[in-house]
Amino acid sequence: MDFTNSLIQWYLQNKRDLPWRNTSNPYPIWLSEIILQQTRVAQGTPYFLSFMTVFPTVFDLAKADEEQVLKLWQGLGYYSRARNLHKTAQFVASELLGVFPDTYMDLLKLKGVGEYTAAAIASFSYNEAVPVVDGNVFRVLSRYFDVETDIAQTSAKKEFASLAFELMPKDTRGAAELSEANPALFNQAIMEFGALQCVPKSPDCGICIFKTSCAALQKKKVDQLPLNSKKLKVRNRFFNYLVVADENENTIIQKRTAKGIWHNLYEFPLIETEKEEDFNTISINIKNDFFKNNELISISEHNEKSLIHKLSHQHLHIKFWKVSVKGTIENGINAEALKTFPFPIVIFNFIEKN
Repeated sequence: MDFTNSLIQWYLQNKRDLPWRNTSNPYPIWLSEIILQQTRVAQGTPYFLSFMTVFPTVFDLAKADEEQVLKLWQGLGYYSRARNLHKTAQFVASELLGVFPDTYMDLLKLKGVGEYTAAAIASFSYNEAVPVVDGNVFRVLSRYFDVETDIAQTSAKKEFASLAFELMPKDTRGAAELSEANPALFNQAIMEFGALQCVPKSPDCGICIFKTSCAALQKKKVDQLPLNSKKLKVRNRFFNYLVVADENENTIIQKRTAKGIWHNLYEFPLIETEKEEDFNTISINIKNDFFKNNELISISEHNEKSLIHKLSHQHLHIKFWKVSVKGTIENGINAEALKTFPFPIVIFNFIEKN
């Protein structure tokens, strides 16, 4: 298996020193895999280190309240990951006595753990011979073997997993041994190769260890693979946040309890509109529906042009409106207390700057 041996040798010489790679303990490995879903390593690593400092064991994470977890997660996005992380920690701590499942099939039963994450934990913690298939693996295998299967098809994952399994060494001795021929090392190697060498755009094929054997390179198809017909549909939404200040400089926030983006995070009172609205429309809404217990002093725009905050399937066009009122707001909070709540990062950044 020249491909496998060459890949592993490349990995041993080029791998990044990442904190979750120095252990076979399933807790930090699980934590890192949840954090790295939809997140680049450079962005996720500081969060991983923070979580391990604040919650060194699964029991510590289980005992935390959800707002503390969400606050620590602030800025990573896809907040359902944090909520599922917390619920899974509680389940493992209470129902499994702190011991993570040790097989791929049992790991799949945990909340927030899909096929990729279960395979990663099973492989890296227990050295189970199960292939980890992510975007990096799709890319490396499709290019090296010139596989033209559309990765948007539901059958694609099974096809690529089968190919990866054929290439994978089957020595399942303890993962901690990390010999030069085991499933854990192979999985780490192929993902790292996709992350560092066989990158999505303009890879440097001239220095690649597979430059004489990669089918896509020989056929000048590197930039065409993997095939992906999936087109992302983006929804535009228009958020108008009311940043209220009373005579004591207290403001008001609310918790987003509805399902959807930012569930259980905090925000300022919100007027969502069908398009970007001007001062007249917003001021009428404010006068009719908000702060009936406090007389309005003034309304003004914090930002004249909307901030565009891009999520995977939504683009949020956000305006902050400064609203001054007389008297004291009921349940108002001061600036110091405000910063202790978990907010979407776009609102947190606004608070920090203002």
